[in-house]
Amino acid sequence: MAAKNTEVELVRIKREQVDVTVKGTAPLIVHRFSEKAKAMMLDAQTSRTRMKKEPKDPEALYRESLYTLPDGGYGFPAVGFKASIVGAARYFEGITMTALKSGLFVRGEGPEQLIRITGAPQMREDSVRVGMGTADLRYRGMFPEWSAVLSVVYIPTMLTLDSVFALVDAGGLGGVGEWRPSAPKSYTGAYGTFEVVES
Repeated sequence: MAAKNTEVELVRIKREQVDVTVKGTAPLIVHRFSEKAKAMMLDAQTSRTRMKKEPKDPEALYRESLYTLPDGGYGFPAVGFKASIVGAARYFEGITMTALKSGLFVRGEGPEQLIRITGAPQMREDSVRVGMGTADLRYRGMFPEWSAVLSVVYIPTMLTLDSVFALVDAGGLGGVGEWRPSAPKSYTGAYGTFEVVES
């Protein structure tokens, strides 16, 4: 007896996009991995002779820590905002982080996919512990007051529009950037938090 042929009919998954305005509720600290730092790391891994350490240039280190857009504006990686939104799934029933990882996206600008940050950065100096507990100074950019517009792509059969706004707002509890509350291992930070601005 011949096997009966069965056809599977699949329907394209519909996507929606919404712009969500968020406002920082705590300063945003950024720390872009500079090209110089990458070169030093590569040299340490591939060469027996290490690059000579140069004296610190606080202003240069501060400038290199900032994410810049092609037009000279400032940004922050869209993937950071997505991570905060995905992490917010723990606050709600009926949705999982696994589902959000593949069913929700945040679109950025330029080759680095950055979210434009509205605000004026300033230099921040921090004392940190590195290696065997040695003290060192770090110079990074910080936005004391900031806001951003997140272009969120979602699947309407998975999430309602109100649910998207709720997730983004809850994602602000974990924050983005350095020393955020949701930073791995510590969970003690208090920077980079945000909330949705009601339209």
